[in-house]
Parts: sequence; C-alpha cells; structure tokens
Amino acid sequence: MPRPSNRGRYQVELPFVAVTFAMTVDGKVTTKNYASVDFTSREDKLHLIRQRALGDAVLVGHGTIENDNVRLGIPREDLRKERIARGQPPYPIRVILSNKGRINPRLKIFETDFAPIIIFSTARMPRKTREQLRKKATLYLSQERRVDLRWMLRELRYNYKVKYVACEGGPALFRSLLEQGLVEQLNLTIAPFLFGGKNAPPLTGVSVDFLPRSVRCSLKEMRVVGDECFLTYRLRNLRR
Repeated sequence: MPRPSNRGRYQVELPFVAVTFAMTVDGKVTTKNYASVDFTSREDKLHLIRQRALGDAVLVGHGTIENDNVRLGIPREDLRKERIARGQPPYPIRVILSNKGRINPRLKIFETDFAPIIIFSTARMPRKTREQLRKKATLYLSQERRVDLRWMLRELRYNYKVKYVACEGGPALFRSLLEQGLVEQLNLTIAPFLFGGKNAPPLTGVSVDFLPRSVRCSLKEMRVVGDECFLTYRLRNLRR
C-alpha cells in the first residue's frame, strides 16, 4: 500500500508503545549470532505473554520473528478472557517491521489466522515475496529506504484503532523507536547470567554511537522472583 496522503492520519494521537525485553546482568539480550537463546525462567515467559496480552497490537522486527519463529499468540485462555472483558478481541493484531522485506513466507506466524498480520516494509521487498505474503498478510510498502516509524504508528491508530502497542524487539527496532522518542514504557527482566562478548547485542543494539539524546527512565515497579528482577520503567520523551 502507498504511503498515505490523507492529512487526517497525521492528526490522530500516536499509540502508547511498551517494549518488553529480558537481558543478562551484563546487558546482553542474545548472542553475537542473534540466535534464539533460552536464558530466562517460566515466570519471565509468562510475563512476556502478559505484556503481549495488554496490546491491541504486538510489534516485532524482522530479525526477531525470523530467529524466534513464533506465532505471537496468547496461549492462556484466562488472558484471552481478560482481553474480551476489556472489549478487545481474543488476540492482538500481529505487526512485523522489515526495511528490506526479505521475510520467509514459511514462518510459523503465517500458518495461523487467529489474528490479522500486518507487514510494514519498503519497495525493496522482492516481488516474489510480495506475491506470497499478500495471501497471508496486509502489506504497507513505503517508497523510502526505511520505514517511517511515526507513519507506521499513525496507520495502526488510524486504520486499526490501535491504542496500545506491545513491542517485543529486537534491539535494533528498540533503538530506532528510542531515537524518535516513541517508547513510553520499558518492561525489563534481568536474568542471572553473564554472556560477555563485544559483539553480543545489548539492549539498544550493537551501534557504537550514543543515542541522539539521553532518555530518562523513571522506575514504576520492581519485583523479584527467584533470581530474576522484573522492572517497569516509564520513559520521558517529547514524541508528540
């Protein structure tokens, strides 16, 4: 779909964006190969599902969906019932972001139809991939080299009434959202491991550059379960 020209889209309020991550004590979110690595407890995995269940939409970057190969559903019936009681559908809309658009159509997410799938990408997406994915998802293809994140969020709010986006990474997407002041909440689990390695990505990715400006975080909640610490921060920014 082309980039919108309707000015009404630019007048809507952006959705609330909450990002959920788990990291090691030394700040690593995965290995240097970005492999899917299991280093957190069952409690943290349930925590992730609880955060996902709050969203009108769940957002992931291309690398995350390729590496983790998950369906982005809500496996717990009680959480689905809570969503229905709040006036939400049983499952959030599933959103994938990919600048190059080289998405494998055989990923598990495309094997299920319990919730719509929306892909934001660019005209760099190969034609064959477009043809395959259009059968399984709604495509928004920008003519720019990179997806405009504000445009993406406005489209979600304007066309799909999304008020709350539950973002599950990866670190490159998180950094891009931070750079534009689009994140309002960070849910962070600290797991009792040390990975080391300069090429293993930390929370904001492997870029050696500082953020354009520091982001002030205010601690709203902290709880300790076993050896893990669950933190909720509100981020101060000027996104609107």
